[in-house]
Amino acid sequence: MAKVHPQVLVASSTSFKQEVFTIWMKSLIFGSNGCTVFDSNGQIVYRVDNYNHKYSDEVHLMDRVGKVLFTIVKERFKFWGSWKGYRCGTDLNKEMPVFQVRRTFGILRGDSVCEVDVGLDKNQRQQYRMEIWTRKSSCKIVEPLGELVAEGVSSKQRGLDIMGYWQWLK
Repeated sequence: MAKVHPQVLVASSTSFKQEVFTIWMKSLIFGSNGCTVFDSNGQIVYRVDNYNHKYSDEVHLMDRVGKVLFTIVKERFKFWGSWKGYRCGTDLNKEMPVFQVRRTFGILRGDSVCEVDVGLDKNQRQQYRMEIWTRKSSCKIVEPLGELVAEGVSSKQRGLDIMGYWQWLK
């Protein structure tokens, strides 16, 4: 498979290290559903795969060699959508999740917002908001006071389905 080399974005501030990631919305495993994350050098950084079937309530976040780091479970019976992430090797029914994502909708605005809580397993909760604009095929992650953490724009490049150019500001 060819390496993916996204365009390098120029840093707007010298106080933050920026990294650009390209998310290829395809699985590396035949017959599986997932995506692959590449760094700015075209190397695989993470993989997300669902080995069961297309509409499973569980996916796995893995490192570049396929070691499962987190299991992400969709909570059942939640109308708006809610997911919890657990470290690999923990009992999903008993352990505290590492992170939780709750989806809310802006019905009149045509966009959606996800509230993201991380650090739950160590009682070091940090909260972020992910704003998703489906018409623009873009999203951004912000801190509670609105400071930008990351942003991404979807692009169709050479017939590939790529969600690309994630710019990490922190």
